[in-house]
Amino acid sequence: MTVTAGNSMAPHLAGKKVLLTGGTGFVGRHLLPQLLATGAEVTCLTRAVSRTGHLPQGVATAQADLTTGAGLEQALQGKDVVIHMAALLFGLGWQDYLRANALAARSLGSALSRLSAEGGLGDDFRFVLVSSLAATGPSGVAPGVNDATPAAPVSAYGWSKMLTEQVLGRALGQSLVTLRPPIIYGSGDKGLLPVFKGVQKAAIAVSPGAGREFYVSALHATDMAQAVLCACRPEARGVYHLSDGEAYTMSGFCQGMGAAMDKVLGRAARKVRIIRMPLPVMACTAGISTAFAVVGDAVVNRLLGHGLRRAPAWNLDKYREARQAGWLCDNSRICAELGFAPRVNLEAGMTEAIEGYRREGWL
Repeated sequence: MTVTAGNSMAPHLAGKKVLLTGGTGFVGRHLLPQLLATGAEVTCLTRAVSRTGHLPQGVATAQADLTTGAGLEQALQGKDVVIHMAALLFGLGWQDYLRANALAARSLGSALSRLSAEGGLGDDFRFVLVSSLAATGPSGVAPGVNDATPAAPVSAYGWSKMLTEQVLGRALGQSLVTLRPPIIYGSGDKGLLPVFKGVQKAAIAVSPGAGREFYVSALHATDMAQAVLCACRPEARGVYHLSDGEAYTMSGFCQGMGAAMDKVLGRAARKVRIIRMPLPVMACTAGISTAFAVVGDAVVNRLLGHGLRRAPAWNLDKYREARQAGWLCDNSRICAELGFAPRVNLEAGMTEAIEGYRREGWL
């Protein structure tokens, strides 16, 4: 099954020179075909270690370092639109998030400020930042937080994304448009892969907290890509929250995952058993997972002179988010102002994700 989205709302990008960070990642795989379909000239910012073999034909690359800023001015020179998606999702500590997310924002902001002073940016220059709902904070009551809700992050990741927004906002002013998505899922995503594997093998999934429902908003990567195109419109302003318009319980989200799994695999329908994990137990497992990762990193650093800095997907920072009442947000403003219209429902989105995982050999 292929999920597609039209680009009738993106004539504003035809012929524009677009620089994309994070284009080699999960969402980038869904965004790049849509960007190319608009007629934009697309360049992906890459690192020396980036894998670029899967990039679509017609996408150029430019090497630069978001941490040091090396090569950034050259990559940014002459661009009409910058879409910044590169970010660290899983860190061993708050330093990792600040180093990867906020420091990259400072490098970009400094390079853009220098270019602006030299006249290297056009009057209609646009910068689209893909931030996170974690920068706003939690809500377990529908419709959830909205674009006017004061930011109140509860995790180091959320604080680093809010700081990223502030750093770029000071450098760019009205040129900055910020998107705050919730859970993004789809083919190529490794963050939710352990959940999919649990549903496939044992029809088991975990919902945070005993005796309660955990509410979440979600968005398929194809619709995430559509939102990015909308945010490139000249009338886009400020912060926009994203979702597919539905309020899911985590148990319902995983049941939808299981139904799609059974359909794709052609097997008899099974009901996914939801384990409502007590928060103290989740805190213990997150602490143990983080401790093992920190110790492993220290050992490798002692033996090889450098650490791995590979954080597990389940760690103490993600527990800080899981212990909240839920993560719901209201997408009404971007729908009304920019014509954003989610097209991928949960069944279609889960089917696309599972088929993609199977193509990769991950399931």
